[in-house]
Amino acid sequence: MIRDLLEKREKKVEYIELIYDLIFVYIVGRNNALLHEFSGGFIEPTAFMAYIMTTLAVIQIWNFTTYYINIYGRHGVREHVFLFVNMFLLYFVGEGTRADWQQFHTQYHVAWALILINIGLQYVLELRNYKDVPANKKQIVKMAVILFAEAAIALSDIALFYLTQTTWLSLAAILFGMTSVLLVGQKRSGSFVDFTHLSERAMLYVVFTFGEMIIGIAGYFDGAFSLRSTYFALMGFLIVVGLFLSYGVFYDHIIDREKRTSGLLYMLLHIGIIFAMNNITNGLEFMQQSEIALLPKVAFLVGSFILYFGFLFGLGFRHAKARCRKYNRLCLLAAGTAAAFAAVMFLLREHMEINIAVTVVFIALLFSLIYRYGRLTARAENAEETPAEKRITE
Repeated sequence: MIRDLLEKREKKVEYIELIYDLIFVYIVGRNNALLHEFSGGFIEPTAFMAYIMTTLAVIQIWNFTTYYINIYGRHGVREHVFLFVNMFLLYFVGEGTRADWQQFHTQYHVAWALILINIGLQYVLELRNYKDVPANKKQIVKMAVILFAEAAIALSDIALFYLTQTTWLSLAAILFGMTSVLLVGQKRSGSFVDFTHLSERAMLYVVFTFGEMIIGIAGYFDGAFSLRSTYFALMGFLIVVGLFLSYGVFYDHIIDREKRTSGLLYMLLHIGIIFAMNNITNGLEFMQQSEIALLPKVAFLVGSFILYFGFLFGLGFRHAKARCRKYNRLCLLAAGTAAAFAAVMFLLREHMEINIAVTVVFIALLFSLIYRYGRLTARAENAEETPAEKRITE
């Protein structure tokens, strides 16, 4: 049995994983609603902090689940039951994500902790299959301890909130989970992880998030045909297309999806990408809302775009194909373009019609750089193929 479990097979994304992802679409919408509570010309500080923590917590839950399925998942009945239990618990998380979140603090944290415990129990149950494989056994124990410890921190925040009306242990739980897994949880898991499956799962989550972004820009239509609403809708659509195509080129042509790696940094960078995409969705909605002050509105939008491309380019430093050349130069060109974009946006912050067009140009320029680099990488890859490999690909 051990031999069968350790045998490296190509893992495919199953329908149950896609169904599981759908609950996160609902959660993303709940999280984004927190950014529509305004005070003093911008988002209320407490709502903004709640948005950051709930977004990171939910993405982290998805990461933990995906990692377990990638390494140990066999799509059996037990695994499906655990997934559906977590889906049900996520409804309580979503219901507790609202402007008056204080009233739902206990519900949220109990559900959050139970989800972490649920995933941790699955690791514990895997111990019997790997009791004679020290490397896997050690990794399973570490992950279970991390998950149970984070659950304990999340539950402790209930008492802290009751006593002090502060919720800092929530942030501590998130940071603990992220740093623990990155530093010690899966240090030597490169031989266990199916990076092709892992990268595909991350891509699908990004696609779902783009779906939420498309829904967001639908708000540009004001219910009646007008030149202004059509213009903003068109610009918003071009922005989404440019962001999507930029990610697509990285996924298809720059990232080495056959790489032997733990995938930890890759998934951590995707937390940043998805977080930035949620911010962009809200930032695009803010552009037409007069109750938001110009300076924070532009700063939020510009920062979100730079964050997105920063994490996107970060994928290439450790996960690009070996044939990729002059990647640092590409990053420097992108950074210079981003700096110019930020300067123009702040200079023209009183003209949203121009600002959104400038954003389209900025994304088009970065996409052209990424696309050209992806083409060069593909050509170099084809040039290095042996005659036999070329006959196979043809």
